[in-house]
Amino acid sequence: QVQLVESGGGLVQPGEALRLSCKASGFILNINDMAWYRQAPGKNRDLVARIGSGGSTNYADSVKGRFTISRDNAKNTVYLQMHSLKPEDTAVYSCYAVIVNALGAMAYWGKGTLVTVSS
Repeated sequence: QVQLVESGGGLVQPGEALRLSCKASGFILNINDMAWYRQAPGKNRDLVARIGSGGSTNYADSVKGRFTISRDNAKNTVYLQMHSLKPEDTAVYSCYAVIVNALGAMAYWGKGTLVTVSS
């Protein structure tokens, strides 16, 4: 059974930084795309950042220049470094990954970690 487990969320003040981590575990042959999504109260879940297996990245316009996504393939882990946090960044951040195992390539989601930006 493949699992994605996020960590690193919490309460920070505007302008501060935070780093999220998401580790995949279970029977994994390879991991293709990995990404972070977020869902603010009363809003849809939106893509924050995506990183391909080769390291190519995409970001939502609202986080460009402030957030950086990276991955450690040896640890099956994806990170989201967030700087200059704003109250509008408050949301539940969820990890997403396309994982290849004996069953083929499937998409998995973590349960999410709450980030609250408030003074």
